Amino acid sequence: MTRQAIAGRDALTLAAYALAVGIVLLVIQQCTAERIRTNQLRVLTSTLNQVIPASGYDNNPLTDKIDIADNNYTRTVYRALLGNQPAAAAVTAVAPDGYSGNIDLLIGISFNGDIIGVRVLSHRETPGLGDEIEHSKSDWIMTFDGKSKKDELTWTVRKDGGDFDQFTGATITPRAVIRAVEQTLEWYAQHRQTIFESL
Repeated sequence: MTRQAIAGRDALTLAAYALAVGIVLLVIQQCTAERIRTNQLRVLTSTLNQVIPASGYDNNPLTDKIDIADNNYTRTVYRALLGNQPAAAAVTAVAPDGYSGNIDLLIGISFNGDIIGVRVLSHRETPGLGDEIEHSKSDWIMTFDGKSKKDELTWTVRKDGGDFDQFTGATITPRAVIRAVEQTLEWYAQHRQTIFESL
């Protein structure tokens, strides 16, 4: 067998292996995609009910949602209605200036602009320090409950003369979250009519 024939045979064998691996990966993806979607929906539903209690609405905010683009950033807003009247909204937000990058948030805001609850959807903050923004790690995230832009608050950490606690050894993370929550309240006030106008 010539060198050229051997090289051709090896190339075909390699191509066959690559095709087989590709098919296996595709089958695995197809088999797990629905399970992944189901788990993501379950987590989102649980988080939504933490920022807007289920007793506060009688529609399905997961399907009654809108996306609003503003300044090269799109926020997803889950609308909560009670008796066909606007009750609250759960608004996605990103704190882009966390210690280790983006911190994704879901912020529940009553129709009149008061924070109902804030939860972290995802982050890459340092375990044992910045991860205290997670509700499962500390109660710090609950300090926003009931706050609004109507309050006479300085929206930063106490170390900077503000009204919010920081963590020992981690100031960048709470600063980023506080700033994102304040900006989301301001955004909500500017877009509230757009959020609920189609009802």
